[in-house]
Amino acid sequence: MNKNKLTLKGVADLIGVSTATISNAFNRPDQLSAKKREEILAQCKKIGYHGPNKAAQILRKGESGIVALILADSIEYMVSDPVASMFIKGVSRVLSEHNKHLLLFSGNEASIRNVSDFVDGFICYGAPHNRALADELKSLAKAVVTVDFDIDGLPSVNIDNEQAAFDIASQTIESDDNIAVLGLKLIDASQTCRIDGHALLEASTSISHRRLNGYKRAAAQHGKNIDNHLIWHIPESQGHYAKEAAVQALDSIPRPTTIMCMSDIIALELLQVALARGIRVPDELKITGFDGIEEAARTRPLLTTVCQSSINKGELAARQLLNHSMSNEVLAYEIIAGETV
Repeated sequence: MNKNKLTLKGVADLIGVSTATISNAFNRPDQLSAKKREEILAQCKKIGYHGPNKAAQILRKGESGIVALILADSIEYMVSDPVASMFIKGVSRVLSEHNKHLLLFSGNEASIRNVSDFVDGFICYGAPHNRALADELKSLAKAVVTVDFDIDGLPSVNIDNEQAAFDIASQTIESDDNIAVLGLKLIDASQTCRIDGHALLEASTSISHRRLNGYKRAAAQHGKNIDNHLIWHIPESQGHYAKEAAVQALDSIPRPTTIMCMSDIIALELLQVALARGIRVPDELKITGFDGIEEAARTRPLLTTVCQSSINKGELAARQLLNHSMSNEVLAYEIIAGETV
């Protein structure tokens, strides 16, 4: 028999057992004695048969036990980000408890169609870099949960990013402050730059836009305006991009007295640059972060930041998907009153 065309029935006929026995040997070992199973598997191996077709099984059962996690950007970048990695940990923990498997999928891919037939549902963490993927998610007959952004008619998990930014800025800004913002993915650009003359990404898909709105609202409450010339776009929450923005901000004349950062990674990089220049924090420069990563809790002076539990966020998103919940959940956050304000 052609090994490339081996079927369950054909193998059962060759070995002289039922198709159920072959299936049990591969998929339900508790239904056979250990000796019988070993004999069946050994004979299957000898003739080059490695088990029932998985794709056909998925089609028959209607489920694969696999959940796809669409990350906003490349997998390489996202798994190196401490916030994203904690979210992935939360998702993975819940899926593992339910004997489900996790497939990571990049938000840079052209389409989700090549995996949609083989997964039970999608968790989309952040608006994908390729916005067409969000449109595909709306048209799928699959369970979908979005995180940190919304798609009409689909369940979601968020924190109130605008209110969180407003709260920390309100506790930081004073009437005589010169305010700057080191933002994250505010515009469609691959380099660190000021946002002068650039169109901002839409607030509906950009948590950074919502955070900026919160900062501006708090500044206005103190009679202040944050000039676009003092707002930086940082393409990724990574040290070298953040350092470039920090240097530019601290070289500004007059130098800002308050700088609000849209991630702890950015804030910690700014803090190191400021301290290396002999700038006293918070006496000469106040710094705020966002996220509450573990590294921020170990730094001195202790970073003032917004703490969101990314692990809890991931766990909730996974439970929503598995339970087919259609609710829109808004999680709590906490302002960590550190030593940089």
